[in-house]
Amino acid sequence: MSHSLRRTALKGVLRCCAAAVLIPSLIASAAARENVLRVSAIPDEAPTELQRKFAPLGNYLEKETGMKVSFVPVSDYAAVVESLATKKLDLAWLGGFTFVQAKIRSHGTAIPIVQREEDARFTSKFVTADPAIKSFADLKGKTFAFGAPSSTSGHLMPRFFLQQAGVSADKDFRTVAFSGAHDATVAFVAAGRADAGVLNASVWDKLVEQKKVDADKVRVFATTPPYFDYNWTVRGDLDPALVKKLTDAFVKLDAKNPEHAEIMQLQRASKFIPTKQENYDGIEQAAKSAGLLK
Repeated sequence: MSHSLRRTALKGVLRCCAAAVLIPSLIASAAARENVLRVSAIPDEAPTELQRKFAPLGNYLEKETGMKVSFVPVSDYAAVVESLATKKLDLAWLGGFTFVQAKIRSHGTAIPIVQREEDARFTSKFVTADPAIKSFADLKGKTFAFGAPSSTSGHLMPRFFLQQAGVSADKDFRTVAFSGAHDATVAFVAAGRADAGVLNASVWDKLVEQKKVDADKVRVFATTPPYFDYNWTVRGDLDPALVKKLTDAFVKLDAKNPEHAEIMQLQRASKFIPTKQENYDGIEQAAKSAGLLK
C-alpha cells in the first residue's frame, strides 16, 4: 500500500474512532439535559426573594419527578414567555397576562396545569401616601406607578378597572412609571417617586406581615374586583407522563402537612387546584380592551 493510501486509511480510522467517542458523548449529554426540569418564574419580586420562595418547592419537585430541577432566572417578563415558547424552559410560574402572551407566542400549545385556589379570585391593591387621595377620581393629575408592563395584577387588570371607572392611565395621570416589580412599586410610593401605585394583594399582605412597609404611611385606598391570575404552565410538547406527575405533585401539596408547610407558606397558597386555558379568556379580553393586545 502506498503512503498516500495508508494516510487516507488512517484518517478514516481516526474519524471512526472520534465518532465512536463523540456520538455516545452527545447522546449522554442529551440524556442529561432531558433529565433536568428547567423552571422559571416571572420576575415580579426581587431575584433573591424568587430564589428563596422556589428552593423548597424545587427540592419537592425533584423527589416527585425523579429529575434534577434547575431554576433559571430571567431578566424580565418577556424573557419567560420567549423561553417557554422556544423550549428553553419546561415549567414556568406565570401571571394571567403572561400566560395569555405565552399561549399566543406558542401558537396555543402552552398548557396551564395548576393554580393556587387563591388565584381564582385574585385582586390588586391601589396604594398611596397622599392623604388627599381617597378614590380613583382623586388620581387625575397625579403621578402613578404600575409594576411591570406585562404584569396582570400590577398593570393590566388595574388599568382595565381604572378604564371601567372612567380614568385613563394615558390621559389622566400626570406621569406613569413602571417600577418593574410589586415590592418596587411600594418603594416608589413610600419614597414619593409616585403619588400612588398598584400591586397585587398577596405581595402587599406579605410586605405588611414582614413589616417591610410602613402601613401608617402607605395605605390601601382601593381594591379591584376579583379575577383569575397566576398559574404554573408547561411547554406544549412536554412528555404527558411528566405533565401528569407535575400536576399530581402540586395538587397533593397540603398546607396542613408539616413536610409541605414551608412550601405552601412561601407560595402563599392554601392549596393548588387544576386549571385550564379557558380560565384566562377574561384576561385576554381585558388586555384587548385596554389596548395591550391586538
